Amino acid sequence: MELSDKTALITGGGSGIGLGIALALAREGCRVAITGRDATRLEAAAAQFPSPPLWRTCDVSDRRAVTELVAWFEAELGTPDILVNSAGINIARRQMSELDPADWDRVLAINATGAFNCIYAVLPGMRRRGSGLIVNISSIAGKRAMKLGGAAYCAAKFAMTALGTEVGLEERANGIHVTNIYPGEVATPILKNRPTPVPPERLAQMLQPEDIAALVVAIARMPHRVLVPEVVITPLYQEYA
Repeated sequence: MELSDKTALITGGGSGIGLGIALALAREGCRVAITGRDATRLEAAAAQFPSPPLWRTCDVSDRRAVTELVAWFEAELGTPDILVNSAGINIARRQMSELDPADWDRVLAINATGAFNCIYAVLPGMRRRGSGLIVNISSIAGKRAMKLGGAAYCAAKFAMTALGTEVGLEERANGIHVTNIYPGEVATPILKNRPTPVPPERLAQMLQPEDIAALVVAIARMPHRVLVPEVVITPLYQEYA
């Protein structure tokens, strides 16, 4: 499928995986809008594009704000052809023995409910048009619980996994494709919240945002008849079984 003039809304687009995907889709000719909570970060991200994309601040855990975001996008660019749910956080104190319930609520609200809010908001337009692609950036921690991710992050990513899978089952009859992507370790700003700092040599071995972006572009370019329900992608050193 040619991506020229397709429209794409990317959450978490101010940095990391979201920004990498937005840049890659823009290079393919997509008309892109990025969103996140930090206006300064979004403005700096927009400056990296050959042609500045649209951007708007939005906390995806705020359902009303997401509704307004999608209404703004549709007024500017029409119904999104592609939605990428890449907004996500983790916390430093992530083990159950030290987890603050307020942090649990915050991680679930952004990583899981945030994805629901965005999917819920774009589906009516995609249904009317009879097509659309929704990409959820989950994690291998959303397939296999792991101490490294922590209780809240794993629970939120498992929820995103189930959400994407079930919505995909429902919406394929409406011509809508849903893909869950499960990355292993990726060198992104979220690593700043690791309990133990990550050394530079390990960062260099990790997946990079452009690796995930290349995968999203490949999925988006598939013919309409093709559905890619899920993909696991890891750095070579990281075991997954």
